[in-house]
This record gives sequence, C-alpha cells and structure tokens, in this order.
Amino acid sequence: MSRKTIMHRFFVTWALALVGHGLILASGAAAAQGFQNLDQIDTLVATTVGVGIGQPGGANAPVDRRLRLAACPNIPSIEGPVFGAAIVRCDKLGWRIRVPLKLAPQPAPVTAYGRAPQQQPQPQARTILIKKGDPVQLVAGNASFSVSRQTIADEDGAVGEMIRVRGDKTAPPVSGRIEPDGIVRVPGI
Repeated sequence: MSRKTIMHRFFVTWALALVGHGLILASGAAAAQGFQNLDQIDTLVATTVGVGIGQPGGANAPVDRRLRLAACPNIPSIEGPVFGAAIVRCDKLGWRIRVPLKLAPQPAPVTAYGRAPQQQPQPQARTILIKKGDPVQLVAGNASFSVSRQTIADEDGAVGEMIRVRGDKTAPPVSGRIEPDGIVRVPGI
C-alpha cells in the first residue's frame, strides 16, 4: 500500500469516529431535552401566583427534581390557586401536576381592646360533608410533591373523620381523613 492510501484510510477512520461520537453526544442531548424543564414550571407558578417559592401564597417548595415529564410542545397552562395548589397541565400531552402552595397566615380578629376574643369550644352537631357514593379527590403527598386521584366514597363522613374510598368497585379500599375543603388526604405521606 502506498503512503497516500494509508493516510487516506487513517483520516477517513478518524472522521467516521468523530462523526459517530458527535451523533452519540447529540442523541444523549436530545434524550435529555425530551423532559419538561422543571425550572420553567417553578417560574410559571411563581409568575401566576405572584409570589416566590417558600413565601406565603407561593409554592411550598420547588417541583421535585426526580419528576420526569414529557416535554410539552407549548407552554404549560397554570390554574389556581385551587384547593391550596396551583395546577400545571400540558393539554397536548395530557399530563397534570399539583404544586402545593404555602397558605398565607390569617390575621387574628382584633376587638376594641386590642386582643382577639377567646374562643370557647362549642359542641357542634356532626355535619356530614361526604356521603357514600360521592366522587371525592384522594390526595397523598408532602411539601415537595402531591399525587391525586378521583375516587368514590364507601361511607359517610364529616370533617376530620377517616373514611374508606376506592378507585372503582373492584379496587381495594384506601383510608383517608376528610379535610374542610372536601378532599380526602392519605395520612402519613
């Protein structure tokens, strides 16, 4: 073989190796871009509610960085606050997440003398908030994330009581505590 042929094969081999390496890097970058930018979601929520993360009225915490959502082709829509959370959704792909908001503290009522009146516990009649067969939202989560699902109540219940709910008639029941806003929250998560 001539020196020219050897040099030509050498350069072709290196060129193909560099092109292949570039394709591998490009495919890795494309795969990384296949997920929704969670910083964008944090910014959209803060802009919508008008308050930053961790402040009263803003998100409790940034969106959990372990979350892998398919990249929305357009800007996700934000609704809220709804039941103490902002709802972020991508209508085109069908995903939706709840971002819990830090509720602003309510000021204590002030009387003419400058102190809040002492509240005496009043015995109240048990007021049924959820009746058997009602559709209810079951929520599990903490300050960093929240998961919700529509379920059906298996029994009647008032605020603060534990009731059983199911996703459908064949699913096993899940117990949760009724909150004042009518949702059922799974305790301990």
